[in-house]
Amino acid sequence: MARDQEKRNFALRDDDGTESSVFSGSTPRQAALKAARRLDPAPSEDAANPEQLRLREKGTKKVHIYEGWAWEESAPEDKPDWMPGDITKGNVSKEGVEHLDEI
Repeated sequence: MARDQEKRNFALRDDDGTESSVFSGSTPRQAALKAARRLDPAPSEDAANPEQLRLREKGTKKVHIYEGWAWEESAPEDKPDWMPGDITKGNVSKEGVEHLDEI
């Protein structure tokens, strides 16, 4: 199990600069993958339209910029009983890092 001190918090920023959600992870990509799974899923990965995700690392002025997309996929055959038949998967691609003047 990962230690709490290794986890970092990343705030999802909207276009107007408001921060609507917070995702935690040991890396910015891990938090971006969690945010991507919350996007409206496409029927397949090929049909997915990437959306820009801007994640500000809490306590810093760094904004990590990703393109993220989500799609629905059938659950694996050996899935547990509680898992639904369709699951949402996501993927991201890093576009860069931006530094804010103010928080």
